[in-house]
Amino acid sequence: MASDQDQRLSDIIGREQSRLRRFIRRRVPDPRDAEDVLQDVFSRLVEANRLLMPIEYVTGWLFQVARHRITDLFRRRRAESVAAVMDDDEHERAGWEELLPSPDAGPETVYLRKVLLEEIARALDELPDEQREVFVAHEFEGRSFKQMSEELGVGINTLLSRKRYAVLYLRRRLQRVHDELT
Repeated sequence: MASDQDQRLSDIIGREQSRLRRFIRRRVPDPRDAEDVLQDVFSRLVEANRLLMPIEYVTGWLFQVARHRITDLFRRRRAESVAAVMDDDEHERAGWEELLPSPDAGPETVYLRKVLLEEIARALDELPDEQREVFVAHEFEGRSFKQMSEELGVGINTLLSRKRYAVLYLRRRLQRVHDELT
């Protein structure tokens, strides 16, 4: 029985590996990080199998786990690298930079900037997964709603609504932080 399960897992991994790798690579620029995400997804599949978790649609489950792992990857790095993520789009980066205190204005400002970046990361973590995924994909990764709609199989209006709720929450949440600091 164990060898049947192992063979079934090997078949699934062999069948889905290249498609899942392409999916991850389109979203994760560093090939090593992409490979880590891929290995983590398959590790979770093996773990779910060992725990006898019922998975009806394995392919969909794998892609959903991959999306969550990618979000986790960006979430871990967000506090240190919001500006670095925005480097690809000068207009967006300039917008973010204008909102944050200049790192050249002295140690107090550097500290304030660090606190703000940490609060932004915490506020993003507080969002429901679906809202956070849409917000991060659109604002940080520069993906279009049409692109996300095709990949996720969710309507554009639903994605727009999720982002709207994320923006409203972030605005309220970060306004409190702004008020405390000023």
